Formats: sequence, C-alpha cells, structure tokens
Amino acid sequence: MKNKRIVVTGGPGTGKTVLISSLEEHGFHCFHEVIRTMTLDALDGKEVDDQLVNPIDFVDDAKSFNDQLINARLKHFKEGEIIQRPHLFYDRGLPDVIAYMNYFKQPIESYYSNLCSRHRYDEVLILPPWEDIYVQDNERMENFEQACGIHAHLDQTYTALGYQPIEVPFGTIEERLQFVIDHIEKTG
Repeated sequence: MKNKRIVVTGGPGTGKTVLISSLEEHGFHCFHEVIRTMTLDALDGKEVDDQLVNPIDFVDDAKSFNDQLINARLKHFKEGEIIQRPHLFYDRGLPDVIAYMNYFKQPIESYYSNLCSRHRYDEVLILPPWEDIYVQDNERMENFEQACGIHAHLDQTYTALGYQPIEVPFGTIEERLQFVIDHIEKTG
C-alpha cells in the first residue's frame, strides 16, 4: 500500500498540534512534533527573562540542535515507509527546519536541502497566523509578529521546494478537521 504523506505546518500558535491530535483521535496515523521536547531540554537550568527568544539562543551548538531536529523528522519520515495506512500526517516536516534557519539567519548546509529534496511529502497543509488563538508559553517563545514572519518563511520554503501549500481556513477544530477530511477524500 502506498500511503500519502501529509505535512501540517504553519507558524507557531496556529493550531497545528490541536489539529494533529484531533486527526489522531479520528483514527489517522500522526507523527508528533519533536521541537517542544528539544526546546524544554535546551531551556533546562537556564534563566529566561522577559525577553523571549529563539531556542537556538539557549543551546551551546546551534548546528547540533538543527541536526538533531532534522534527523528526528527524518526518522519520522522513514518510519512512515513501513506503516500501512492510506494517510500519514506529520506535525511539521523536514523543510520546516530550513524555513526556521532562514528566518533566524542561520547558515544552511547542503545536507539540509539534500534531505528535503530526497524525502518528499505528498501534500502540505499550512495553517495561517491567527492572532485570536495565539499564546506565548515556555516552548513558544516568539511573539505574534515573529510568528507571522515564520509563517511567511515556511510558505516560501515549501513553495521553493516545489510544493503548493494548501491553506487550512480559520474555524473551530471540528471545522478544520472536516476541511482536512474533505480535502483528502477529494484528492485521494
């Protein structure tokens, strides 16, 4: 069985994790985001003041952090090769790492681009910035303006890699879930 790999992406605080959880509750196989755990680990024992910043600012080696992140997402991608389900959902994909690195003006080695070129998803669903639901917390350190900038970089990165991101409209979780279900039923 050939499964369809679908990335759910968007800037911070757009409702991705809630949508992924809802898809999972409805029987879909979902791969969960790995960055929250990595961010908490990076913050462990560090003092965070009122100036909330990028988690890269808290790690000793930004390259190692990004390598761990893209390799964790690559592991999810490869795990998808043995799962016999028609649809696999990923809470963020490999290209998200490049988008964030671009946003935070970090150097990007060809290793990252090569991984993204060799490991392709079938579709990308992107959730737009939504100020009404946006909340900063210990793992989501960006303010809403930064979240909008990250969203733009995500859209640009996926588009530059040949994807055509499909925007998931604002709405209740039930409405967003139904949009995704209707979309995959229509496109296979």
